[in-house]
Amino acid sequence: MRRDIEFQTEDGVTLRGWLYAAKGAKGPAPLVVMAHGFSAVKEMFLDDFAAFFAEAGIASLVYDHRNLGASDGTPRGHIDPTEQIRGYRDAISFAQTLPEVDPERIGIWGSSYSGGHVLVVAAIDRRVKCVVSQVPLVGGLESARRLIRGDHWKGLRAGFDADRMARLRGEAPARIAVTASEGEPSALPTADTYEFFIDYMKDHNDTAWQNDITLHSVELFTEYEPGFYIPRISPTPLMMVAALGDHLTPFDMTAAAFETALEPKKFLALPCMHFQAYTGDMFKMSAPVQRDWFKAHL
Repeated sequence: MRRDIEFQTEDGVTLRGWLYAAKGAKGPAPLVVMAHGFSAVKEMFLDDFAAFFAEAGIASLVYDHRNLGASDGTPRGHIDPTEQIRGYRDAISFAQTLPEVDPERIGIWGSSYSGGHVLVVAAIDRRVKCVVSQVPLVGGLESARRLIRGDHWKGLRAGFDADRMARLRGEAPARIAVTASEGEPSALPTADTYEFFIDYMKDHNDTAWQNDITLHSVELFTEYEPGFYIPRISPTPLMMVAALGDHLTPFDMTAAAFETALEPKKFLALPCMHFQAYTGDMFKMSAPVQRDWFKAHL
């Protein structure tokens, strides 16, 4: 059973999402806090994971990050990893107030950009008792260097600087598309990104995703290094899921980052590309392993 929920961040922004009740629970149940990746919203397959966990007796709180989807916040489409990390911690606090939730059995789940966030949250917030990080960003600058042609960096840096000066003058932030057809500027310039978002929206045009973010979001992406926190997660149990054909969060970076983690830990390699981890056979392969990890530690 799913119901709509909303809660406040510490600075007063309303975040909205869903609460999936734990099936068969006869008392306060464990819960997993979940949010999506770079610009994505909860409707983009997170409901499948949440429902799957709930069937196993693990409640799920799924929400949209601030400035995105059903949640409040301005400027719209601004993606600040620090604010999103704080959002996870506010979601944990909210979950701990719910009578159907055991406040001592809270896990967190994140994928892609949020896969990086949960690494940070698990390292700094000991309320977290278990974490699953799926196809995570572990190094913003290196990932960006692999995505962006070397001869484009000078112009991109100039754009960051010009945008910063414009915002200082009180002007609106510069904007960029999340994804675009080949040859057009975008934040995530890969064909599978375009296919994932654009094909999804063709069949779900009522979903509140927007192909438009602040350019500052891209600058913040290049500065974000969540992999540095991985050695600090222990003794919280950590599971990382990586995709062998990943262009956005490359497999070799994720695998190398996992080696810095202390026990208890688990690694799952999926034979797919980045966005295929959410659906189809890869979901069927991955979701039961993630469920079992949460069940074992929550």
